[in-house]
Amino acid sequence: MNEAGHEHSSENHSVVGSEQDRLTISRRWLLLKMGIALNAVVGVAITIPVVKYLFAAVKPDEEYKSWVSLGPVANFPVGETRLAKFTNPVRRSWDGETDGVACWVRRVAEREFQVFAINCAHLGCPVRWFPQSQLFMCPCHGGVYYADGSRASGPPERGLFPYEVRVVGDSVQIKAGEMPTLSNSASLVQLGGVKTDASKGDSPCRG
Repeated sequence: MNEAGHEHSSENHSVVGSEQDRLTISRRWLLLKMGIALNAVVGVAITIPVVKYLFAAVKPDEEYKSWVSLGPVANFPVGETRLAKFTNPVRRSWDGETDGVACWVRRVAEREFQVFAINCAHLGCPVRWFPQSQLFMCPCHGGVYYADGSRASGPPERGLFPYEVRVVGDSVQIKAGEMPTLSNSASLVQLGGVKTDASKGDSPCRG
């Protein structure tokens, strides 16, 4: 009886042990699957904004060539220079208030306008217009520009960046998709009988 009971007890212990092993393995697999699922969720959460950021930079050419209205002609009296704002046509969904861009609008004549980027051509600080002296001045490093945007004095080596501007009906519009630079406003010039294209970096001094 004792031996039979001992064998029966051993069998029960073996069965219980195998059931515990199965439960342990099941719990491990469950935790492993939960870990994998959690990692997948975190990976997707990280990947989505990165992918959106990378593809947000890819914009159709039409957006970079967009003409944006600065408002009606009547907002800009002849002979005055006023600050205007527009929405960047190449904005992203997360830009918020930063998609607003300021510029200076100078009305030269009835249908003639000049529009300048607000940024100094030196290091990009916002310039201010002083009607008393008819000058644009940069508070950062002392850059000074005449009313027509040309350089007057200071560190800048050139005038203010101009936007392409047109008047359509009663609206003043600028091509706002690209930041104006020297390269996209340069043209063919004649120097010492040698025709060069400044926009391509050609120079008569080059060997």
